[in-house]
Amino acid sequence: MAAKTRAKSEGPDVSDRVSRIREGVTAAILEHRLLPGTKLGEDEIGEIYGASRTLVRTALQQLAHEGIVNIEKNRGAFVARPTPADAREVFEARRLIEPSIVDHACEAVSPAWLDRLQQHLAEEREAELRGDARASVRLSGEFHRLIAEMSGHSIYLGFLKELIARSSLIILLYRRHDTPACGTDHHAGIVTAIRKRDKQAARAQMLSHLDEIEAELFLKDPAADELRLADVLGV
Repeated sequence: MAAKTRAKSEGPDVSDRVSRIREGVTAAILEHRLLPGTKLGEDEIGEIYGASRTLVRTALQQLAHEGIVNIEKNRGAFVARPTPADAREVFEARRLIEPSIVDHACEAVSPAWLDRLQQHLAEEREAELRGDARASVRLSGEFHRLIAEMSGHSIYLGFLKELIARSSLIILLYRRHDTPACGTDHHAGIVTAIRKRDKQAARAQMLSHLDEIEAELFLKDPAADELRLADVLGV
């Protein structure tokens, strides 16, 4: 009853306002404007979005449920810091669902969808040419989301949105080089296979693409740091 009373006091657009906070935080993570470990103060976020602490807390709890935010007792909320093991699990999950997503996309392909994908590829190339790293990261994630939307599979889409946000944090923490983590050439190959309705090629392109992204990550286990000085400095 108390929760319902609070919800009413926030107004009829509670869900929309919570979604706006969630989407704002997620977008900042996708563009690498919010770094892993960043403190997410409820009061500060509330001022930014003109929202009560109740709404902010609800949004942060939803993000925590998705693994994008960590909430620590008596300390508050922080942008998650995925471990190398987390990274491997995320890419394993993506390799399981994204080939099925492109299968469905091949069945759902239409001139309208191809136009959207080609426009998106053009935006990715433009961001790459002007050296806009933040836009490139955001657009790369949006490409995979667009394919999932095209597939028409709402469950896969929900899963993938979460995995894309987690992947962005992982790439930020563990990428080896400053080269794009999700190249436009790879994306163009996926679109070509979808246009031809070639499921086998689309699946192969997607799996190869995800493998290359993960290969660019330096996923060093914490245990690897536990070296004895004698092993390192010994003659």
